[in-house]
Amino acid sequence: MQQTEPVAEPVAEPMPGYGQLLRLGYGSLAAAVRSCNDCGWELARTTWAENAHLGWGEVLLCGLAALGWTALRRAAARRLFRPFGEWCNLQPKDAAKMPESAWKLLFYTLSWSYGTYLLFFTDYPFFYDPPSVFYGWKKGMDVPTDIAIAYLLQCSFYGHSIYATVYMDTWRKDSVVMLLHHVVTLTLIAFSYAFRYHNVGILVLFLHDVNDVQLEFTKLNVYFKHRGGVYHRLNDVISNVGCLTFSVSWFWFRLYWFPLKVLYATCHSSLQTVPNIPFYFFFNALLLVLTLMNIYWFLYIVLFVAKVLMGQMQEVNDVREYDVEDSKKTAVAKKKEGGLQLPSALKEGIHLKNGLVKDKRL
Repeated sequence: MQQTEPVAEPVAEPMPGYGQLLRLGYGSLAAAVRSCNDCGWELARTTWAENAHLGWGEVLLCGLAALGWTALRRAAARRLFRPFGEWCNLQPKDAAKMPESAWKLLFYTLSWSYGTYLLFFTDYPFFYDPPSVFYGWKKGMDVPTDIAIAYLLQCSFYGHSIYATVYMDTWRKDSVVMLLHHVVTLTLIAFSYAFRYHNVGILVLFLHDVNDVQLEFTKLNVYFKHRGGVYHRLNDVISNVGCLTFSVSWFWFRLYWFPLKVLYATCHSSLQTVPNIPFYFFFNALLLVLTLMNIYWFLYIVLFVAKVLMGQMQEVNDVREYDVEDSKKTAVAKKKEGGLQLPSALKEGIHLKNGLVKDKRL
């Protein structure tokens, strides 16, 4: 009988330093640009059927799940979050925004907890050995059931989030960027599943969801610190501590670990493991756009912290101080009042762009 030689298992690469990572990533991208044959450019020109594996049944299931998220959010806001806000006697503008943060906190806590389970309580080594996300990669390979469940939850939720940002959420100064973020994220999730880059997708989602948990939890404490017309010091302290930890974790997870683990694996290690990996430029371009948006939001965070340290802000009114420009809207509201005495609740409602007013239209 003919004997076959044993196939050697890939040896885990030692993780480089941050500076070395940047040089490796830039060098890999430059080499890929100079030689299209090494980056799967020819494969990118072939048909969708040859490279992607995404059935219409999976697309339909994701769409139905997105509709389910929308219906579930409306039901939760109507029967749970709003009655609870009224029971706590929140200020009108806080009561209008509280259901949004409560809903997002509920989902991101669920999704990040599940991502933590996949990365730290199973046999997947992706967090400690990022290059392993491409070990054994094959076109059309089967997606493990536990990862497929995570993809279904995330893809459907971001499909729902695109609709929610326009029609359900409070409109903010960065809502256009947020809408772009949801489109890029949904594209990355859908295409990474179709091209079987699901391993790196789990790592990307884990590194991003943790900041959303902190953000929404801190915002809820901001909304609750003046409930009932009384100042609650505990909520104020929690919101201040949450603001600090949110700022640090944003830098650590999205601007340090994300390039160190994800971009290193996709820009450099992917070419070492799969020389003709398809759509190399496409996916890395989307990941770089995501990185630029993370930097954009981090600049707002730095400006916010600087204002607090310099005494320009006496307290944390909102984790993202650019949520609603109260001063400008107050001036507009005074002009619209035209000297008429309006109820205080209606005056508060004028400060909202989407909030209560938009919800009534829907």
